[in-house]
Amino acid sequence: MTTPFRLDKLPTLSRSTVDRQEGLRANPDRLRARWPTALVVVLDDRSRSPVREGEHSLATRKALSFGDMPPEEAVFLGEWRGLDYWSLPGAPEGETELTETRGSWGFREEVPKAGDEFWVDLRGYGDLLDDTSAGLFTTAQALRNWHRQARFCARCGARTRRIQFGWATQCEGCGREEYPRTDPAIICLVHDDVGVNGEHVLLARQPIWPPGRYSVLAGFVEAGESLEGCVTREVREESGVEVRDVRYLGSQPWPFPRSIMLGFAARADASQQPVPADGEIEDARWVSRADVRAAFEADGEPVPVSGTTATMVLPGNSSIARVMLESWARAEAGTAARPEDTGQ
Repeated sequence: MTTPFRLDKLPTLSRSTVDRQEGLRANPDRLRARWPTALVVVLDDRSRSPVREGEHSLATRKALSFGDMPPEEAVFLGEWRGLDYWSLPGAPEGETELTETRGSWGFREEVPKAGDEFWVDLRGYGDLLDDTSAGLFTTAQALRNWHRQARFCARCGARTRRIQFGWATQCEGCGREEYPRTDPAIICLVHDDVGVNGEHVLLARQPIWPPGRYSVLAGFVEAGESLEGCVTREVREESGVEVRDVRYLGSQPWPFPRSIMLGFAARADASQQPVPADGEIEDARWVSRADVRAAFEADGEPVPVSGTTATMVLPGNSSIARVMLESWARAEAGTAARPEDTGQ
């Protein structure tokens, strides 16, 4: 008997090895004592970080190259194998040139290169990094984005200063403390109700996306709303399709700028003709498992969607949407369990 599909690997940006060591953020003596042996992840003004050619780890810097003590803007990322890791702003050193590397959605993009280092984007390059580097890069970018928006107090408007080595801010006016924000967003793979896992998946594209790019539906959780309720509402609002049997799959941080993507699957009657939300969704359609498999085999090249004039490219490797679609594509539709098989 076929079982409902699950994510068959960890989403790219959910990988991490570093112990965040929350208790150390309140232990400045210990952190400063270990600063001389620490390593630093540097991010440029576009949140890119260096990687050496042929390697799959970030090119970190020695902490002492930034001074004898952690600078005020340093953010403590955690500990791994006896080393502390921090994050600081940085930029390519010496003469630079532009070189091509992989970007988001599988595109090639130009990035700066200095010596044997090129500065890569997390969204486009994250899946090529090892687990430690992927986790460090994701955390560093999430905190960088939060601090860019947390310079003034939400209560009185006064300036804030960093405390707890980057994991909180304190207002210089009223003393209010604030901690990094993460906005929950659902992302749902909707398949038809044929068998257990369906034979078609509902895909859509936004008007601002590159031509032919399709993905599963997603949206932010509203105040006072359950995750399951958000799934039902967002799918209905964006495509006009009513879903049922909503179930959780997994999650992934998405620091663009500060989301956590909560992955779900749901079932729907494929006789429902999708109606794209005006101004938000350019196209929505049911796509067969065979076409999804063909799109993955094409490795970023557009493939035709059977029975239509449309072509399709699926999400890049750093997105949880990619893992959701790959897991569904590798599953089989199967047959639904009979009541006597489940004890009902």
